[in-house]
Parts: sequence; C-alpha cells; structure tokens
Amino acid sequence: MQFESADLAICFTCGTQFDVSLSSPPIACRICDDPRQYVPASGQTWTSLAYESDKQQNEFTTDEHDSRIHYITTKPLVPAQLPAGLSDSITTRKQLGIGERAILLQTPSGNILWDLIAFIDADTVSFIKSKGGLKAIVISHPHFYTTHLEWARVFGCAVYVCKADAEWLNREDKAGVRRWVEGTQEIVPGVTAIQAGGHFDGSIFLHWEGKLFIADTMMSVPSGFYHKSRLPNTSSFSFMWSYPNMIPLPPQKIHGIWKALKPFSFDTTYGGFPGQNVTRPDLKAQVLESMKVN
Repeated sequence: MQFESADLAICFTCGTQFDVSLSSPPIACRICDDPRQYVPASGQTWTSLAYESDKQQNEFTTDEHDSRIHYITTKPLVPAQLPAGLSDSITTRKQLGIGERAILLQTPSGNILWDLIAFIDADTVSFIKSKGGLKAIVISHPHFYTTHLEWARVFGCAVYVCKADAEWLNREDKAGVRRWVEGTQEIVPGVTAIQAGGHFDGSIFLHWEGKLFIADTMMSVPSGFYHKSRLPNTSSFSFMWSYPNMIPLPPQKIHGIWKALKPFSFDTTYGGFPGQNVTRPDLKAQVLESMKVN
C-alpha cells in the first residue's frame, strides 16, 4: 500500500512526522527537545514510513470486557530464526515511537480512533476498515500527533486536536482535515473530548459511556491496581508535567484537571499504554484522592 507521506522524516524516538524528506531531516525534533520528552543518549535519529515498512508491525487486540474497544500497538519485527551463534541483542530491533496505543471505539454514532501510533500499514488499514472505518480521530496531546495527516487521508476523516497546543503541530494541513477542540466538545453523539490541561495546556480526555480515556493527562500507577484492604491516601494516578523526566505538576494544574473532570461520571479509565486500565465503582473518588496525595 502506498502512503503519500512515506518518505517524510519521522523522529524515531517519539514518532512525530515532519514536512521534510528523510534525505534532509530537521537538525532536531522539537517535540523531543522539549523538557517533557527527551533525546536518547544515542542522539537524534530519523526514519520514515517507507524505511520502517519491513521493520515494524502493528498488533490488534480486543478489550476483554468490551468487544467494541480495540487496541493497536506497534512492535518491531523479529527474525523468525536466529543464525547459529548470533545473540538476541544483536538482532533486536527497536520499536518506533513512544510505545503508546491507539484505541478504536466502535460507537453507535461512528468509529472513533483515540490517539495515534506513528506506524501505519496495509494490515492496519484493513483491520480498521473491517470494523467500519473511522468517523474521526481524536488526539490527546502533541506527543501522539505522529503521522496523523496520513491516517486522516487514508480513512477520509477529520482529526481533532486541542487548539491550545496548535504551536506543536509540525506539518501543514493542506487538505483541511484538522478540527479544533476547545474546552468540552462533543465529537459525535455520546463521545466527548474534555480539555483538562496539565501535561500540556491542551491535554484532553475522551469520555464515552462511563469510560474515561486518559492518555498522559493522568497516568495509572502500580498502587492503583490492587483494591483489597486499601489504606487511606493510596495513590491510583499520577499527574506529571513530564513523565519520563519525572517533573510533577503544580497543585493549581492538578486542580484544573479535577475541575474539567468533575461533571463526568466514570468507573473505568483506559491508559495510554498497555496494562493501564483500571475499573472500580468508586474510581472517580480515587482520582480525587490521588490528586490530594500528589
């Protein structure tokens, strides 16, 4: 399958695509140079969809509790059999991007893709089309902008991003597919984007049928998964300006997240990465408790 942006430069670390060819990439990735992200010790590296076409693959899984929710993650292709005497470390291929997951929601009003991964291929297109295609893409924050214009072109849909983060966009939207989210905005009936700020000024949640898709606006933490004999003031979520660099948010920003969430009911959160879903009948109260502890 041919992609229009196949030869454009992509930052290997974060997956952000730029409007220049891989043959002459930017000097640096402005997303990774920002203190919320990082440039690896090995330095800045660039790739493209064309270059990664035989090095990456996407995996598709369906939520065990709700068959309308599907996860798409990128994994490096691994040789089926190693030559004799060759160690795993030599042949290990690195995963493109941060490692987040895109989440496909099959809603009565049309399919929504929440957040994005950089890698897209024919198998991914076939999988999503088999589920009914896309009505819209909604992206939580700039770290997951990745190759969104290519995805929108392939599926003929709009991409919703927060207007407060417009400065972090790195490609010109020649086809006019971007739509701005400001405050609380219904994307399709029953599916609402909620600008909460914090991690980025425009960081957003997505709310659907008592489910809250949280990305990096807040992150589930290990102490939040075990619920028996829970001690008071045990944190279930963290609220950070930078997660990889462990820079916390100030109290007023955390309070802003709560004010954005307060009108909505939910008992399940879906994190930006595999293994981060949390379900509890009192989950909203646990979010508030976590905010007070942070």
